[in-house]
Amino acid sequence: MVEVIAARESFNRARHKAFWNALFSALLGRSNELLAWDEVRDKLQIGGQVYRGIQEVPVEKVIGSVNRYRDFDRVFLPTQTFTANRWRSISRAFYEAKSLPPVSLYKLGDVYFVLDGNHRISVAREQGQLYIDAEVIEVESRVPVEADLNAEDLEIKGEYVEFLKRARLDELRPDQAIEFTIAGGYRRLLKHIAVHRYYMGLEQQQFIPEDEAVTDWYDAVYQPLVQVIREQEILKDFPDRTEADLYLWVISHQYFLREKRESVSSEEAAEHFADHYAPNLLQRARHWLRNLMGQNPTAGDAPQE
Repeated sequence: MVEVIAARESFNRARHKAFWNALFSALLGRSNELLAWDEVRDKLQIGGQVYRGIQEVPVEKVIGSVNRYRDFDRVFLPTQTFTANRWRSISRAFYEAKSLPPVSLYKLGDVYFVLDGNHRISVAREQGQLYIDAEVIEVESRVPVEADLNAEDLEIKGEYVEFLKRARLDELRPDQAIEFTIAGGYRRLLKHIAVHRYYMGLEQQQFIPEDEAVTDWYDAVYQPLVQVIREQEILKDFPDRTEADLYLWVISHQYFLREKRESVSSEEAAEHFADHYAPNLLQRARHWLRNLMGQNPTAGDAPQE
């Protein structure tokens, strides 16, 4: 009887937390939903499956479900009451120290999706359980997938897959890791590659195979600018952004500066961009000081896109 009461109270606490999670997420404009496996599978164009057997899986890395993604929130708190009896029965088994069968999960990159066992995952998280036994089926993806994946990130990851299918950069340069935090970035890269291929053809006076253009763009354009970004430590001034984000911004800024000056190096464009647009107050103060002293003739400029 004690276990029954404890299980009932545990469910009520979970529903109460779910309510506050939903409220705070709405106020902050953040998604509080589990990811739907079908949507992830289609967006990322998931490949073959490999059975990995029974494993201990971190509960916090389970971020989606095949069938019950509407019944639980992002941290697997129950969002409804029609399966309360099922949830309580599993919770009661937890209090009675009864063993439960392993859940069934799909593994994608660094995260997992529930094939069977949503309520067991929910109860485990509510009880503070860090790991759970799971029967794991691993699936292949061309792009990395991390535990903080959300619906907006999924759109960008889908664009990444399309980019790799088109450019085959992961095959031509297996160590590549071009990741954006903004939508549309990969489509712009394809345009950059097309323009680069066009000018390669003009310079060499011959047809340029697409693979050759892709690798030359990556080696001669993208990587050198990323190296500048690293050497100048510009990412420190743009929290939550990536090297690929800055590549696009600096390239656009370089084109803009070249409309005013005949020659602007990547290093100059990167430094000028960081001085003008970094949210870091010290960087902005440096820009204002230069402007005041007349040391930067283009200090009032901004990239036009």
